[in-house]
Amino acid sequence: MENERQQNMQITDEETKVQYTDNPLWNMNLMDDFLFDVATADIETCRIIIELSLGIRIREIRWKEGQKVVHNLPGKRGIRMDFYVEDVDGRVFDVEMQKKNEGNIPRRTRYYQALLDAPMLKSGERGFDHLKPAYIIVICGFDLFGYGLYRYTFDNRCKELPELTMGDGCSKIILNTKGRNDTEVDRTLVDFLHYIDHSSEENIPDDCDERLKNLHRKVYEIKTNEQMGVSYMKMEERDRLIREEGERLGEARGEARGKIEGEISVLRKLAAKGYDTEKLAEDLELDRERVDRIMETLKKYGDKSDREIAEMLE
Repeated sequence: MENERQQNMQITDEETKVQYTDNPLWNMNLMDDFLFDVATADIETCRIIIELSLGIRIREIRWKEGQKVVHNLPGKRGIRMDFYVEDVDGRVFDVEMQKKNEGNIPRRTRYYQALLDAPMLKSGERGFDHLKPAYIIVICGFDLFGYGLYRYTFDNRCKELPELTMGDGCSKIILNTKGRNDTEVDRTLVDFLHYIDHSSEENIPDDCDERLKNLHRKVYEIKTNEQMGVSYMKMEERDRLIREEGERLGEARGEARGKIEGEISVLRKLAAKGYDTEKLAEDLELDRERVDRIMETLKKYGDKSDREIAEMLE
């Protein structure tokens, strides 16, 4: 029965390849931001990814409030996470996808830990017992440390006594889809990371973990969803607009002024197309108050140029 199901799925997959040849989603992998972002809008998909990443079982998870964006003090940088959830045992999980090595992952995880911890304690609260166990997982499409491991797990340890851990309840896990130590780790992790790199039927072994098969079914549904393809094309158009406006204004009027005017120009055009202000702030990774100020000024003085609006805001 299982072999018949696999054969039917493969036939369907081949037919779909022909049908969706021009669909940009078809050749995407979970390593790509858009597909990962859409897939992890489903909480069951998030649970599968966490379990396969850590080699654990989770009874139930739920969204953390504001799981995508954590704000800092006014004027200080916040963070936008790929997904952030909490399980029924009180553990919190932040999972990030990193396709290219930008050289900032160690310090980035340090900063993420600080902003994840801060909201857990109320003002005036004594002690630190309510800090929940936290796991920061970064799935990399490259070997960050160069030792060929699929998984690098970091806990704070004593330099003099390496077997002594700090016990602060925070673990940072760096996964590497290009690992080579296949015989030293569970095969479930190897299959999962290979699938992250190449998210197709060919990377679903017949005898792989059932959770990975479920993950593939969810990815398959996204790739064959026509509306998702339309959403991706709209996002591409928006990103192109942002890049072109920023480059044009940056070259014309200097980097600092060009950036401000670029933001104003892009927000003006995207708002005219009906984009939600909160979604704009999130997608552009801008401070919400900054976006609100620009939009309020544009509403009052929409007939003025981007340069005049920038001068008013300054």
